[in-house]
Amino acid sequence: MTTTGLRRPVALITGVGRTVGIGAGIARRLAASGWDIAFTYWTPYDERMAWGVEEGAPKAVSDALGACGARSTAVEADLSDPGAPSRIFDEVERCLGPVTALVLSHAESVDSGLLDTTVESFDRHFAVNARATWLLIREYGLRFRAGDTSGDGGGRGRIVALTSDHTAGNLPYGASKGALDRITLAAAHELAHLGVTANVINPGPVDTGWMTPETREACRAATPLGRLGTPRDTAHLVEFLCSPQGQWVNGQLLKSNGGFAS
Repeated sequence: MTTTGLRRPVALITGVGRTVGIGAGIARRLAASGWDIAFTYWTPYDERMAWGVEEGAPKAVSDALGACGARSTAVEADLSDPGAPSRIFDEVERCLGPVTALVLSHAESVDSGLLDTTVESFDRHFAVNARATWLLIREYGLRFRAGDTSGDGGGRGRIVALTSDHTAGNLPYGASKGALDRITLAAAHELAHLGVTANVINPGPVDTGWMTPETREACRAATPLGRLGTPRDTAHLVEFLCSPQGQWVNGQLLKSNGGFAS
């Protein structure tokens, strides 16, 4: 996106807790192409995961964005809290201004199947992956004004959400991501009068530190190119969807997975 002589538009990206994650890759790509970046993270989630907390990750991400000429702000937020989306937008608007692009990269993801998923885990997955998606999109829609920015074809807005089609052995994650799909695609129609496009990306298997050696090799074998996806692969597609050239792509669930066959 070209912003010469114009105020840089603002992208809000959720789920940027680690420098190796997809969210961080998207943040760096958009910063390099002319966006200011707000991002959210939630340390207690990483504490529960096998990879653990990456100390200093929010600052490292912010420093990388600054090196691209972007202003940035990091907001720690528990997206299982229904009050979090409005507080996030308040903070982002205070620090950077109104949001032009909303990129939903957050996730609750704990493996379990039909027989061993607990009610607590099921509810948490839907609170974070589905309800928070709805509330963030609703907050965006309530606050968005077509004239908020002049750097994106007249201030036209963008919503991009990341999904997954994995369900077997990963029931609450896959089911809640399916709900995320429907919510996001509804926005393509319900927010059309604002000039907002909304799309969903399925990036397929991206190794950001969670894969076992066995999983890594199985995913490689199931992909025609014989390699895993990278955060950069997804980031380039998000960059295109957020550009003026990507405006015609709307209401789509796009697979960016190298032909991966699950």
